[in-house]
Amino acid sequence: MENTLLDESIFIIMKKISKILLVLLVVLGLQLNAQKVGVVDTEYILNQLPKYNEAKGRLDAQIKTWQKEITALQSEYEQKKSAFENEKVLLVGEQLKQREKEVLDLEKNIKTTIALRFGKNGEAEELRETLVKPFQDKIFNAIRKVFEKRRLGMVLDKNSNNVLFLNKRYDYTERVLDELLDRKKKKKRKKRRRR
Repeated sequence: MENTLLDESIFIIMKKISKILLVLLVVLGLQLNAQKVGVVDTEYILNQLPKYNEAKGRLDAQIKTWQKEITALQSEYEQKKSAFENEKVLLVGEQLKQREKEVLDLEKNIKTTIALRFGKNGEAEELRETLVKPFQDKIFNAIRKVFEKRRLGMVLDKNSNNVLFLNKRYDYTERVLDELLDRKKKKKRKKRRRR
């Protein structure tokens, strides 16, 4: 058991060291090639999109509903299991088997429901794909456009914990948001109208 924990600890430490080395190599490589690096805060961009917030609200509400459903099932299971344990000595034959089967079926139902709702390919993941992925795709395309227009060597996301130091002039979050929301084009149109 201790060896397993030690192996896991070593693995985690090695993983962190490899991330740090990767970041250092990227930084050194960029300095050697003098490529421009862009940084984007995708979380900030998502929060600036009202339709995303609406979709995220719907997703969160559905997840809460499913969590309540599972909590209710778990509560029912605990009650039936406790009642079964208390009455077990009084039950015989078919009664004992039937009550035990009810408790085991309810336990199985809870596991199935959790897997169905929150498993790897569960309903929560499918709903997240349906509601959130279109926004992520739009942001990705806007980032790609800014990347190409600015001739950047690399764009990093502030939220991925791979940014160690940041010079504000390399933060392209607002430019991506401009691209995504066509804010810059609207500003130019307003300036032309004033002239």
